[in-house]
Amino acid sequence: MIQNPKRYTVTAALPYTNGPIHIGHLAGVYVPADIYARFLRMQNKDVAFICGSDEHGVAISMKAKKEGISPQEVIDKYNKIISDSFQEFGISFDNYSRTSAKIHHDTASDFFRKLYDEGKFIEEVTEQLYDAEADQFLADRFVTGTCPKCNSEGAYGDQCEKCGTSLNATDLINPKSTITGSTPVLRETKHWFLPLDQYDTFLREWIIEGHKNDWKPNVYGQVKSWLDDGLKPRAVTRDLDWGIDVPVDGAEGKKLYVWFDAPIGYISSTKEWAAREGKDWEPYWKDQDTKLVHFIGKDNIVFHCIIFPAMLKAEGSYILPDNVPANEFLNLEGNKLSTSKNWAVWLNEYLIDFPEKQDVLRYTLTANAPETKDNDFTWKDFQARNNNELVAIFGNFINRVVVLTNKYYNGIVPAPNTFNEVDERTLAELKAYPAVIENSIERFRFREALGELMNVARLGNKYLADEEPWKLIKTDEERVKTQMYVALQIAAALSTLAEPFLPFSATKLKNMFNVTSSEVEMSWNKVAETSDLIPAGHQICQAELLFAKIEDEEIQKQIDKLEATKLANAAEVKTTEPQKETVQFEDFAKIDLRVGTIIEAEKMPKANKLLVLKVDTGIDVRTIVSGIAEHFTPEEVIGKQVTVLVNLAPRALRGVNSEGMLLLTETKEGKLVFVNPDEAGVYNGATIG
Repeated sequence: MIQNPKRYTVTAALPYTNGPIHIGHLAGVYVPADIYARFLRMQNKDVAFICGSDEHGVAISMKAKKEGISPQEVIDKYNKIISDSFQEFGISFDNYSRTSAKIHHDTASDFFRKLYDEGKFIEEVTEQLYDAEADQFLADRFVTGTCPKCNSEGAYGDQCEKCGTSLNATDLINPKSTITGSTPVLRETKHWFLPLDQYDTFLREWIIEGHKNDWKPNVYGQVKSWLDDGLKPRAVTRDLDWGIDVPVDGAEGKKLYVWFDAPIGYISSTKEWAAREGKDWEPYWKDQDTKLVHFIGKDNIVFHCIIFPAMLKAEGSYILPDNVPANEFLNLEGNKLSTSKNWAVWLNEYLIDFPEKQDVLRYTLTANAPETKDNDFTWKDFQARNNNELVAIFGNFINRVVVLTNKYYNGIVPAPNTFNEVDERTLAELKAYPAVIENSIERFRFREALGELMNVARLGNKYLADEEPWKLIKTDEERVKTQMYVALQIAAALSTLAEPFLPFSATKLKNMFNVTSSEVEMSWNKVAETSDLIPAGHQICQAELLFAKIEDEEIQKQIDKLEATKLANAAEVKTTEPQKETVQFEDFAKIDLRVGTIIEAEKMPKANKLLVLKVDTGIDVRTIVSGIAEHFTPEEVIGKQVTVLVNLAPRALRGVNSEGMLLLTETKEGKLVFVNPDEAGVYNGATIG
């Protein structure tokens, strides 16, 4: 670990511009990165918080094909949605760039060319999957098949999303092209490879020995597993029609592989920021006194901890990351988040549905952050955290302090009298919190840090509840002045300590306490150093609502939206059954289908799926047992005209002799419907044929 760095370069994973940002991205990467960057700035550190849109690679091409537009239209559309959402949500990037920008194309090309000229790549002709019908080589994500590790179907050519195994497209069993559905063939093609195996010793010394005590166990463990499995050369070019041209002769029609190009986007984005701000970009990437921290999700660990460091080592002039505090995955209502299945809470939609509630989502995602294991987001938990914590604890304390100060002293901070033991203990405890929160943040334990912030609000609530100034005001006004002064110091501290976590609420608090001017300067260190944060005689403003209660109706709308998505996904995966084996007319002629009417119905005892029906077939009234009880009540089916297979051999079901079968089908949503005549006047016993 770098001690007392001169500057910090903080990067957040470049989001693909093939869709909006969802809560999984926020919880895994952007909220913790923003907390860290905001905290560093409050310490007056030199910080470059860097990000940008990842606009190359097969994901963009796939989205363009799906939407019937060009890749450029895709990246322009989603870059705007993503960057606007980040800004409105308060993610405080110093620079948000695009990998389609000229500065990035030039930076990535120069990086590749230097490694190429120094002989750091291996040039190989290999066999890769080719779609003859589409007349193109297939990038990893354009191939699906059966995973050779877990045998699950639908694995992609680069990774099985079920077991997480990293794959090559040629590893798949029964591969299919996602473009045409045809079976691809192997064809020879030339590519350049980074020989990762040559960097094994360096990576082991740097990570396995150098960072075994300070990197998160989930990151360290995944890297060690990869190294123990043995590193192999990895392609840095691809046969694609969208991306950065490979800048060497003989590479026509080839592009830089997106995972070579994308992390260089951190460097090009820093260059863009430095040029705008009149700074020199190189110290932020090449000075050993710079602390480089990558915030990513766990699916990007290998690229940021093995591949990108190997690239930087090969280039020779760059620093390596001091830490890569990757988070695990966030699930949604018990199911894995999925962009393709629309199973997500999209940030741009949240900002519309919950205006001015950015901090509520920031709070919930931090309090439930998947720092060491996968966690689950539910709308009920979101509501509970807002109502029971932000409103009832944080907001309640602030409201009581501001209302009482305005009521008793017309909003002027009273001068305290002698502090008693409780006052001194409370103020001493308050001074300790900045160091406690700071320690958690520096160890990337943001959930723990947020819990300590809420403990400051709890400290304030307990102090007021124990002291009860609203009762004492009747008998000891001088003592109440001291009590309110102490409570105001806690509230003022919250306006500062909350800023990395709840920036919008912190701004409201600063305005409420009128501490935005130079007369009352607030800082993180000042909270730890003085008990006179907000001085006697200072005028505060009227109370305003810090957090509003979220009602059941608002939450139900979100749950209903997800249920609609679930039904739509179920409908989409329904496929038409293939035609059964051909039968002869004589076989079909043996079937006797009649129109009948259900005249009685009751549930089969101790059987959830079965109804016992009496059906008038026109020939007779017979008993038929049907497995439709989960779709229809007995009352719903009485009087319904149905189609009956009357010459089916009787069969005993739970002791009841069933003498026929009803004809039903189902909708794409899985709802059963009767197959019956739609004309009035069709009589019981009428034959169907």
